[in-house]
Amino acid sequence: MRVVVADDVMITREGIVHLLRGAGFDVVGQAGDLDGLLRAVALDSPDVAIVDIRMPPTHTDEGLVAARRIRTEHPGVGVLVLSQYVEPMYALQLLEEHPGRVGYLLKERVFDVAILIDAIRRIADDETVIDPTIVARLVNRHRAQDPLNKLTEREREVLGLLAEGLSNSAIARRLVVTERTVQAHTTQIFQKLQLEANPDSHRRVMAVVTYLQNS
Repeated sequence: MRVVVADDVMITREGIVHLLRGAGFDVVGQAGDLDGLLRAVALDSPDVAIVDIRMPPTHTDEGLVAARRIRTEHPGVGVLVLSQYVEPMYALQLLEEHPGRVGYLLKERVFDVAILIDAIRRIADDETVIDPTIVARLVNRHRAQDPLNKLTEREREVLGLLAEGLSNSAIARRLVVTERTVQAHTTQIFQKLQLEANPDSHRRVMAVVTYLQNS
């Protein structure tokens, strides 16, 4: 799998590249700023671009801008955005515009090679990846009269995994239950939250995330 890595901190960029090459990925390009990243994507045609959310010149949201442009101009390229801080609104903005082939993880997680590899492969397979810390913050911020209070503890756990972008089979493996059990939980969740139980993974994730954002 072909990957481009963009981060203005060279030691961080080289660390990610080292992990990827050790795991058998083909790192076809590296960049330290927005323009360099866009050139690398245009020239090297990667499967996935890994992008720091804050890069020169302003160190604010250049990575988010790049992710939007890449998904619009190169729809075959997936994007994994990395952030040093928990910024739920940035993640939600990206997902609202491009719910497929995108991911948003805290930077600290990518140095766990298993998490990094799983995220890249899921994004390349047209899935969505959201950092569980961001999902937990969204789930836990709700008011006392919030409809989420209708959910059981297990249903809340399943809801969080749904919002991370996991399929029913992946949730079943994570919780060590059957896929039929997960389907029963998701049915209850959608009924209690009055969400459309759409089988399409993108729509399902977006329905959950949108609810979490606006409740």
